[in-house]
Amino acid sequence: MLKRLPLFFHHVMYNLRGGFLVRPLAITLVLGCAGALLSEAEEAFPEFSAWVPKVLFPSHTDPQVAQVILGGIAASIMTVVSIVFAILLMTLTLASMQFSPRILTGFVRDRVTQWTLGVFLGTFSYCMAALPAARSSPYAFSPVATVLGAMILAFVCVCLLLAFIHHISQAISVNHIVDRIATETEAIIDDLMPSAQRYPRIGGRYPLERSTWRPAVVNETSGYIRYVDRARLLNLTKTYHVQVHVLRRVGHFVPAGTPLLLASRPERLTGEVSRQFCAVFDIGPTRTLQQDVEFGVLQIVDIALRAISPAVNDPTSAISCIDQLSRIMIRFASRDPVEPLFFDPPGVVRVSMPWISFEGLLNSAFEQIRLYAKGDVAVSLRLLRALTDVASTTQNSDYRKSLVEMGKHVIAGCAERLAENELKDLRLRQETLESWIAIS
Repeated sequence: MLKRLPLFFHHVMYNLRGGFLVRPLAITLVLGCAGALLSEAEEAFPEFSAWVPKVLFPSHTDPQVAQVILGGIAASIMTVVSIVFAILLMTLTLASMQFSPRILTGFVRDRVTQWTLGVFLGTFSYCMAALPAARSSPYAFSPVATVLGAMILAFVCVCLLLAFIHHISQAISVNHIVDRIATETEAIIDDLMPSAQRYPRIGGRYPLERSTWRPAVVNETSGYIRYVDRARLLNLTKTYHVQVHVLRRVGHFVPAGTPLLLASRPERLTGEVSRQFCAVFDIGPTRTLQQDVEFGVLQIVDIALRAISPAVNDPTSAISCIDQLSRIMIRFASRDPVEPLFFDPPGVVRVSMPWISFEGLLNSAFEQIRLYAKGDVAVSLRLLRALTDVASTTQNSDYRKSLVEMGKHVIAGCAERLAENELKDLRLRQETLESWIAIS
């Protein structure tokens, strides 16, 4: 269990940024404790409530006023929470049906929604924690300062409700959804690939002779690889004097019982040692954006495919998705690829790990859209322009060749369904794309 603590803490920190559990729960507990502690402090130090204006509370000793206010605020807050979040869940259901069920992870990670839920539930817990302090026996006591705090929180809840409704009305639009996904994906690229691409590339490939390596570290639970603690994996290989190759990259599904690693000395990775290596991998039922750049791309692709489907027939939304995909590809192409080999000490390869390449991400971003948009001139034109935009921002000749090849596939697919006169603009744009190969 102790071996999984680093991965557990990382998982908790990731959930702190997203989800309806950690942040709302923390806000609820903090405000609940504040209500209980403030009422106790006010009872222990009566002069604390003397500064509360008499206009709000003409009598500082009538507990019934405090009870009515605290109870009324608590009841009304829970009513509003029930109605608003019932509407929210209905909205999310419609959005998942229209766009993609995978975008729901982005909605639950939304901070405005989390803070709104947290403050609403926190106000309720604040009132409930302070309510027992307002009593008539054995002596009359009215926590007026605590009640004033509840009234302030109620006003904050009203402001948050208005902001929340405005935010949700914008958040469910397709442009905001794809922009948010693209922003999160760019952040993952910046984290995994912090260095700008260098020409020529420093260093080179170090082929490993893995013909004598054998499978080791069998996976215990089926799921997707969501995160790999690379630093800990490197330390483990150095500690046990082995070399390992990770068989599947982040984002791949790994069934239970299949090996996770190839090892140079698999006999050393048994029992407790094997469990330590398993603890390096965060495997779960769904993909996340912790280290999975492709997952962000696929979410946008899903929205684009639904938009150009005959049932929806919304090419404008598909074009918006293509624009955001070009933004991600430009960011990816501008960075040094993730080094697949890890050394410790320098010159000694310890870990070999696959990562998605530019060609793989390009295929994930545009191939399916290209296949479904063969008969749509507007979408195909925007595809070619996106490829041209990416080619104009990179100096990597291999990347440009892959972009030109993708452009040829776009033209070939459109030629199957469109007349020659309709292909004129497409061919002109393809010529512009091919001209970037000759530019150094």
